Amino acid sequence: MKHKKKDKGLLPQNTLAKPKLKDYLKEYLIITFGVLLVAIGVYFFKFPNNISTGGVTGLAVVLAQFLPLSASNIVTLANAVFLVIGFIVLGKEFGFKTFYGSALLSIFLEVFDLIPIPEGTLPITVTEANPNGEPMLELFFAVAFPAVGAAILFYNKASTGGTDIVAMIIHKYTSLDSGKGLLAADFVLVLLTFLQFGEAGVTINWTTGLLSVSGTILKSLVVDNAIESINQSKYFLVITTKKEEVEQYIITKLNRSATHWECKGAYSQRSEYAIVTVMSRYQGYQLRHYIKSIDPTAFVIVTNSSDIIGKGFRQV
Repeated sequence: MKHKKKDKGLLPQNTLAKPKLKDYLKEYLIITFGVLLVAIGVYFFKFPNNISTGGVTGLAVVLAQFLPLSASNIVTLANAVFLVIGFIVLGKEFGFKTFYGSALLSIFLEVFDLIPIPEGTLPITVTEANPNGEPMLELFFAVAFPAVGAAILFYNKASTGGTDIVAMIIHKYTSLDSGKGLLAADFVLVLLTFLQFGEAGVTINWTTGLLSVSGTILKSLVVDNAIESINQSKYFLVITTKKEEVEQYIITKLNRSATHWECKGAYSQRSEYAIVTVMSRYQGYQLRHYIKSIDPTAFVIVTNSSDIIGKGFRQV
């Protein structure tokens, strides 16, 4: 198949425009929603069941057993300490989004502490008819809410602080893989949930410990899949004779751009054009519908991708 490439770039120049105030507001509203999901999962499902999947909230679950403070108070104090350390050690590298996410998580947890919840209401699945509740159901929501919330935050280059700040410090001053160091620390916190502190001394709580281990494993899987789903874009390869119409639609209606080259069908020997473009899932639906309406004989290949690098997508 003969071809002559003509590269027009993957994005129009107007995508380089500076973000407007409404873009910043939208971004921080999304971050706020992500932090709220984390707070709901932590307060209503993690804390009542003493489930720890590491991090500051995992530390709070362990310390709340023998400190005269609620788990929410411990998270607030720990985050405050990490925030101060972050600003002193990291300076500008610390990032306002990390400060915002960390402070907001503490605020949400403290507000939840003020809600007059009747004693015995939490865990939610515990009732008189079912005094043991539904541990697996509680674990599902204890993992799902924070994991999806964390995925939203990571996608917007934010976090809820805590041990993420430790990761930044380790990365700055050592050659140690900070991810492995934090994973080890989280694993220690998870193992501590096997220990139950009470009047009878220290006993082993297999149920809580095993739920925490399961939750830690599930959290990493859910976060990865959630981020991949958020990042997902549509890659198009379109073989058509309607080059001008398709490209104008992509540029003017979808605010994207494309690369094309002239080609010839091996069987038909007909001169055509191959057009390559990348866009969101909704834009992809619109483009497929348009191509079908103007060129029913067009050959279209659509591929899902969550790892697009370039202007308008992820940066190298």
